[in-house]
Amino acid sequence: MAIPDEEYDKLSKEERDARDKEDRAREIAEQAALPYSWTQELGEVDVTVPVPKGTRGKQLNVVIQKKKLVVGLKGQEPILSGELCKEIKVEDSTWTLHDQALVHLEKLNNQTWWENVLTHHPKIDTRKIEPANSKLSDLDGETRGMVEKMMFDNQQKQLGKPTSDEMKKMETLRKFQEAHPELDFSNAKIS
Repeated sequence: MAIPDEEYDKLSKEERDARDKEDRAREIAEQAALPYSWTQELGEVDVTVPVPKGTRGKQLNVVIQKKKLVVGLKGQEPILSGELCKEIKVEDSTWTLHDQALVHLEKLNNQTWWENVLTHHPKIDTRKIEPANSKLSDLDGETRGMVEKMMFDNQQKQLGKPTSDEMKKMETLRKFQEAHPELDFSNAKIS
């Protein structure tokens, strides 16, 4: 059972470590007892549901709704069924069958960790989640370009040099000056 943050903060480092170890062991046991396993990234949740060997897709009953998930064999009690802990993007969520039912859920809010998949199942401590480091090469082209530009601009600012936008403005001014030599730009400033 998790203790309130203010009580936890009063524990010594050794007591916190022992409590964390106990909580983690309890969490692992609770998650292992579920009829499915799951993983998550900030933007998505993947649920793996064991099904009998030889099960075909048409034998499954899979319902994916904004706040509800059902997975089971047709004509039988669902393997899992209930209210999702948070809302999902139904149109971007899918399922497939490869020896087990694999359900991919796209989170509506891709900036939060889920404590559980279904609200009536045990929760995990999301404060202890350590997201995997992402590499620039993992990002799509547009996002990667934006991140590289931000990194370049921060480095330039630290060195007291112009940012990429300031460099663009200076280049535009230089081209304009070259195209109009008759104009006097000796007092021109870029702001």
